[in-house]
Amino acid sequence: MTQVPHVPRVTIEEYPVADGEAGPYSLATGPDGALWFTLVHGGRIGRLVPGEEATSHPLDPGCGPTVIVPGPDGALWFTEYRGHRIGRITTEGVVDAFALPAPDRGPFGIAAGPDGALWFTETAADRVGRITVDGQVTEFPLPVTGAFPSAIAAGGDGAMWFTLNQADAIGRIDGDGAVALHPLPTEGAAPVGIAAGHDGALWFTEIAAGQIGRITPDGRITEFPLPDRAGRPHAVTVDGGGTAWFTEWGANRVGAITPDGSVTAHDLPTPGSEPHGITVGPDGALWTALETGALARVAPADGPA
Repeated sequence: MTQVPHVPRVTIEEYPVADGEAGPYSLATGPDGALWFTLVHGGRIGRLVPGEEATSHPLDPGCGPTVIVPGPDGALWFTEYRGHRIGRITTEGVVDAFALPAPDRGPFGIAAGPDGALWFTETAADRVGRITVDGQVTEFPLPVTGAFPSAIAAGGDGAMWFTLNQADAIGRIDGDGAVALHPLPTEGAAPVGIAAGHDGALWFTEIAAGQIGRITPDGRITEFPLPDRAGRPHAVTVDGGGTAWFTEWGANRVGAITPDGSVTAHDLPTPGSEPHGITVGPDGALWTALETGALARVAPADGPA
């Protein structure tokens, strides 16, 4: 007798936060219990308390705010992809921006490190950067060119791990700037998102290969093909139970993969909603940013994620 795998039921609710031109892209839970999100085309940072109306704070209109994360200082930090700056916004809405050493860096991913600083990728300069909470920037060159370093996350080993989208590799950089690269088994995988699991390994998305990857601190890589290889997995986060959740930007879905590699997928209610960033929200549910103008809440049908 063939066993049908159990697919957990979820409820998905969408909360409009901007018009379709503003482009919600990345989101994070702030220390104030709100969701903070970037409006990549609208040049603003938004804030949503679940159940209330969204508000937003203006930036330089053309700066292209991209990835946002909570910082170690109680503020939110974000990259300005087109402004070539690192931004900081307090929970009261006070904004600062810190210029990078040259106006051609294309900062994209950003994450808080174990050293009390923020680490970020420079897509156009083959560098990883580090910025202290008072705005001091240090850059570390990578041993490859044209690699397009993308997302970055703190690993459980005290180092920062990042994806190299055009080099088909995962990178590791320690606090002294020493870099190690781990090539992926799949050529043309184009990794984007990365997030730390609870077991010391990291999960990452392969947007061009339609796979989810997992890498251990010693560099061992496992790849999990998705049922829809054309789904274009983009961002990834890990919930409290160790399940990795990811967006399928090209398929209008949110997926989940358990530590043993079991995959489930959940269609979003609005066609063509373009899910990008994903995070665990202040209410314990999963939240994803839909570039068409909303945040979507994804939770098991019987309670929070």
